[in-house]
Amino acid sequence: MYTALRLQRKLKHRLRSGEAEIVVVTPEPYMTYQPFLPEAAAGSISPRHVVVPLRRVLPHCTIVIGEAQRIDHAKRTATVTTLATGEDGTGALEIAYDELVLAPGSVSRTLPVPGLADHGVGFKTIEEAIGLRNHVIEQMDIASATRDPAIRDAALTFVFVGGGYAGVEALAELEDMARYTSRYYHNIKAEDLKWILVEATGRILPEVGESMGRYAVRELRGRNIDVRLDTRLDSIEDRVAVLSDGSRFRTRTLVWTAGVKPSPLLAATDLPLDERGRLVCTARLTVEGTEHAWAAGDAAAVPDLAAGEPGRQTAPNAQHAVRQAKVLADNLVAAIDGGPLTEYRHSYAGSVASLGLHKGVAHVYGRRLKGYPAWLMHRMYHLSRVPTFNRKARVLAEWTLAGLFKREIVSLGSLEHPRAEFELAAGRRPRPDGDDCQ
Repeated sequence: MYTALRLQRKLKHRLRSGEAEIVVVTPEPYMTYQPFLPEAAAGSISPRHVVVPLRRVLPHCTIVIGEAQRIDHAKRTATVTTLATGEDGTGALEIAYDELVLAPGSVSRTLPVPGLADHGVGFKTIEEAIGLRNHVIEQMDIASATRDPAIRDAALTFVFVGGGYAGVEALAELEDMARYTSRYYHNIKAEDLKWILVEATGRILPEVGESMGRYAVRELRGRNIDVRLDTRLDSIEDRVAVLSDGSRFRTRTLVWTAGVKPSPLLAATDLPLDERGRLVCTARLTVEGTEHAWAAGDAAAVPDLAAGEPGRQTAPNAQHAVRQAKVLADNLVAAIDGGPLTEYRHSYAGSVASLGLHKGVAHVYGRRLKGYPAWLMHRMYHLSRVPTFNRKARVLAEWTLAGLFKREIVSLGSLEHPRAEFELAAGRRPRPDGDDCQ
């Protein structure tokens, strides 16, 4: 989206004259601002304000809602399936291009853990975030109503695997929300909820530094969150989480955030990939050894010139991706005009992470912050980075209102099955609940 946005500005006159066309192929009609997913899950931000509608911000681009199944760069064609592909029977689209920009990002990296595919849920999309919020509140409803102690215990046990940004922030925000929600249940206390964070290494949030990582562990454990370091999930069969330290927990919630891997789309191209499956790129964001192909973001292995270490590559995070997109767009226009290309170079500014309402850690430009100042910096930084003034204003308004009124504690799980009520009224048995994390 950022690349197309900048190209749209730089090629404005050519787009109007018909000399140029920008085609954006994407599975969803929006861009998700992922750092706000934990707050959306906790109800601090409306889900609509975490996403940016592409048709609104890219009015001069052709938006194709579909998935690229194959890219033949030798022939300069992309094979794309759309929502209409299965309806009209005409087959996939063959889109020809002059210049190719690949930025499909990453997907969750799963491991062959028994039961994971049946009972796990990720935390990379807005649908997963809102589904998880609904699920947590529904588990509290189940625990409040059941007379079976085993079901109650499993419903109130929440296991998160992965101690990076996604896992820690999702757990911290949801624990905050659930603890607040428990006050409205007559038979559930905050201490009845069991939250477990499983991390295979000896630290969490490595991006904020070792000392801030240790502080985050102390902060979470001070809230009665069970942080298991140097521990792996061995299995989750029959809704029983078995850890490598021998612990066993009955749970109806298993959130998997243990890393990411490049989009599988890259394997369906004839472009060079590295050992991790990413596109081999130059510092100018061109695909190495290939003309008219460009890449940025998680899917691109880009040399980190600012690090000063040969062979080192930029980290797969939004800080680099957004800046790479701008350099890529500028270089693409320069290549069309026959001008010189610029190398991408950006010194890592630091990291901020939220640990729930009014709590956080930060390591920015060598300075370490914790508690409320770090949480405030986290919010202000991401407010400045979320695209469009419209979204900035809406998010700021929601934060302001959230500070004046009580949290929303409503579960709208029925949104995931909107026809269930009508099917029941029509005398048809509703389809079984498809919630994977139950």
